[in-house]
Amino acid sequence: MTGEAIHLPTLALPPAQQYPTPALDLPTADIPSYKPLVVPPSDLRKPKETKSKTTEKTEQPSVPKFEVPYFGFKVDLPTGGVVMAATYAAVTAVAVTTFAQPFFNTIKKKLQKSIQGKVDKWKPNP
Repeated sequence: MTGEAIHLPTLALPPAQQYPTPALDLPTADIPSYKPLVVPPSDLRKPKETKSKTTEKTEQPSVPKFEVPYFGFKVDLPTGGVVMAATYAAVTAVAVTTFAQPFFNTIKKKLQKSIQGKVDKWKPNP
């Protein structure tokens, strides 16, 4: 070791690449703008020269009524839209009940049979 030279490993790297500096534009912003809100004064009155417009009132259609025989009083009948909505609701309820009843009966019978079997096990055998 006294006369020997120590050779350390070296790493040969290629020259560094030079990239151009990017040119960045200055940022811009849109300045918000709004229309000013005009608040009328608290003592605002119409000028004396102006005339008010007459508005025509549309007459509401009369509500159909049903006279109850022998009692002499009238009952308001519902409009067509109300009758249609009630009809759809009633038909839907009846249809769902009719189609679902066999499924519920099957489930009910199975539950009753299962519960009856458990009750029979609890009872003492004579």
